[in-house]
Amino acid sequence: MEPSVFQSFFLIFTGAAVVATIALYTRQPLLVAYIALGMIMGPFGLEFITNIELISEISRVGIVFLLFLLGLDMQPKALFSVLKQATHIGLISSAVFACAGYAIGWLFGFSHIENLIIGMAMMFSSTIIGIKLLPTTVLHHKHTGDLMVGLLLLQDFLAIICLMILLSGDLGKVDLATMGKTFLALPLVAFAAWAFVKWGLLKLMQSFDRFHEYIFLVAIGWCMGLAELSESLGLSAEIGAFIAGITLATSPISQYIAISLKPLRDFFLIIFFFSIGARFNLDLLPSVAVSAIAMAAMVLILKPVSYRILLRHHSEQNRLAWDIGFRLGQISEFSLLIAFVAFNASLIGEKASTLIQATAIITFLVSSYIVIFNYPNPIAVSDKLRRD
Repeated sequence: MEPSVFQSFFLIFTGAAVVATIALYTRQPLLVAYIALGMIMGPFGLEFITNIELISEISRVGIVFLLFLLGLDMQPKALFSVLKQATHIGLISSAVFACAGYAIGWLFGFSHIENLIIGMAMMFSSTIIGIKLLPTTVLHHKHTGDLMVGLLLLQDFLAIICLMILLSGDLGKVDLATMGKTFLALPLVAFAAWAFVKWGLLKLMQSFDRFHEYIFLVAIGWCMGLAELSESLGLSAEIGAFIAGITLATSPISQYIAISLKPLRDFFLIIFFFSIGARFNLDLLPSVAVSAIAMAAMVLILKPVSYRILLRHHSEQNRLAWDIGFRLGQISEFSLLIAFVAFNASLIGEKASTLIQATAIITFLVSSYIVIFNYPNPIAVSDKLRRD
């Protein structure tokens, strides 16, 4: 019998507490423990939790809050400055990764359409892993954080374009009217959000700032409301949440909101990593094991090297270039969404979808290990590298 939502939460968080304890004693990253728990308890493991669609939908709230908090931590002037530099690097690197993904898919006998979609999925790096493993001090005050945010936001926008193409049901036909609406919607939503915050939201918050519960409630409502509006206009909920955050970033109250929402974000992100493991079909793993290892090796090697070369070309320091390269050395949660949408549209088979999922899990795990054991991050097992 399918467990209730309450029972599902009990299994996820009690299980997460147990595996997290084991992970800390054995000096393993917590993200790895959450994904492994999903594999064990999910429909392809012990089948304790089988309604993964519901769990995945709930977990998406964590991504939305992550982007909202990211916006709260970035000043608008810094965003425009870093996007100017990140655009060139992001476009070139995405093209390189897409071509490499297509080539490896072709070597393993996938069809032309499947290879195009595999290439799409390889273009992006994980916003969740990239930001979650970045110390807050770096995110707030360092050039590394600004540059990473710029690259990830550009990739998020490219991912939206890819998803619009896939949702059209035909890679050869793109609805130009819908795409034009989406491009127009971005500046309109940003301007409307800025105006509403300046002449409405901030005045409300200043009037009732002594009621902390009210500030907390309004912040969540603003985040979720703009996320939903953006999605209805053809953008993504994640981009809407980021706009919601950055329009509040200049307010003195922004850091109070950020601190208040972090526990809520972590709650949903645990569910997100659990859902990644639970979605993975272990029965199909033998059929894609070799191709997934080859694809993951390509990502884990090519992404750090490519970012290092491109960033050094833009006069960034060698250490910073490697740091960003390894932090972005995986594919993205958007890659999983691309695989899901393409499979549902019958553009790729289950084997190609499983290849993308397996590559995502392998790169999530390995890149997390690389960062956690070699670079400053909030969940490092070494006291020397732990930075909150």
